[in-house]
Amino acid sequence: MYRNFGLFIDGDWQRAGGEGVIEVCDPASGEVIGEVPAAGVADVEAAISAANDGLRTWRSTAAWQRADVLHAVADRMAARSEEAARCITLEAGKPLAQSRREWALSVDQFRWYAEEARRIYGRIVESRAPGGRIEVLHEPVGIVAAFTAWNFPAVLIARKVAPALAAGCSVVVRPSSEVPGTAMIIVDCLREAGVPKGVVNLVVGPTSTTYATLVASPAVRKITLTGSTAVGRQMVRDAAGTLKRVGMELGGNAPMIVFGDADLKAALDLAVPTKFANAGQVCVTPDRFYIHETLHDAFVDGFAERARALRLGHGLDESTQMGPLINRRRLEAIEAVVADARARGGTVVTGGGRPADLNRGCFFEPTVIAGLPDDAEAIAAENFGPIAAITPFSQADEVYRRVNQGEYGLSAYVFTRDPARIREAVSAIEAGMVGVNSFALAAAEAPFGGIKSSGMGREGGAEGIADYLNVKLAQVTI
Repeated sequence: MYRNFGLFIDGDWQRAGGEGVIEVCDPASGEVIGEVPAAGVADVEAAISAANDGLRTWRSTAAWQRADVLHAVADRMAARSEEAARCITLEAGKPLAQSRREWALSVDQFRWYAEEARRIYGRIVESRAPGGRIEVLHEPVGIVAAFTAWNFPAVLIARKVAPALAAGCSVVVRPSSEVPGTAMIIVDCLREAGVPKGVVNLVVGPTSTTYATLVASPAVRKITLTGSTAVGRQMVRDAAGTLKRVGMELGGNAPMIVFGDADLKAALDLAVPTKFANAGQVCVTPDRFYIHETLHDAFVDGFAERARALRLGHGLDESTQMGPLINRRRLEAIEAVVADARARGGTVVTGGGRPADLNRGCFFEPTVIAGLPDDAEAIAAENFGPIAAITPFSQADEVYRRVNQGEYGLSAYVFTRDPARIREAVSAIEAGMVGVNSFALAAAEAPFGGIKSSGMGREGGAEGIADYLNVKLAQVTI
């Protein structure tokens, strides 16, 4: 599966790395689908050196030319959609329909930032000096190290690489070792589209050789991460030594509030497929559902009925609606969340275990739990799996207090038909993104990111390129 790829350094694929090989497994079957080379310290240092050379070329390339190259990247990616979707499904386990959608969203990132490359505007400020003017300019920050998680192996890379290249930066990509092939296809599209050698590099390997070397290097001027809050905290500490710029999208524990006037059927029809997409392994997916007491029982029954109807299976089967969890560690973590819920007096309405007819791979049933206290793990922490914890509320002030009491602030959702309640909820909820009667938050043209322990900076939209640019002031007197 990976025979044409490997590490990508200075414009060439390298079939060997200093740390041997890494086996990649299909989470739906447990079978090994291939091996990729694992980078050693020398490989990572070579990638940084190549990125330094590539930076000199790319930052001096005209913005309109950079834009043309990024459009060509999008064209190459669009042409390889089926190959990429199959790779995403084999590595991450998600159904093909979801993999295709993720790849399409990734193509959008390159299209959007191709145009943003043409819109890096400076400004002129009137100077106090006689005959002078102040010029405010934007320049690429330098070499970017991009670290990505396994749950969205394509779009997480696209959100980082596309704005970095639009800004004129060079990049070293370090994807999760569980999903390296998807990253390799993107990088190969960059190669095919004519991105100069050294501008994009890819290394896969253990933390000790890849992460440690990239974060310690003074040549790397920005780190961008999608990962857990614990990793983010450590990265901030590690980056402080060389005062790197840091941008990160971290954990989430999204609430969904359904007020008494909401369209119950519409809320259920949208919430269930959203919750169980990618087996719940989505940072912005709703984990905790706060339902007005007048709708609570009907919502629980409707949610459980729809959850039981979902078809589980291998993602390559077009009829599959939910695939497996990524690995055994995640499977055991979800089992622990359910055990905690039972111990706290919760009622497992449906699901709660491994499906009897899928004894291979890392499958877990779509699970609905009711009757939990707010400090139960299924409500208080990000479960990152197919668990929906449903709890009632009676007053708006009460529910805002409950949804805001945790450490996360990535996304939140509100369902109501009252315009005044919409404005109130958007203002009251502490989150970087709020969906109202909708879960559609991720788009190339919109800024994606959170507050509190959910991260810093934004990916997407006009805001997404800002973290890849330095601001320079020139006081010009003639």
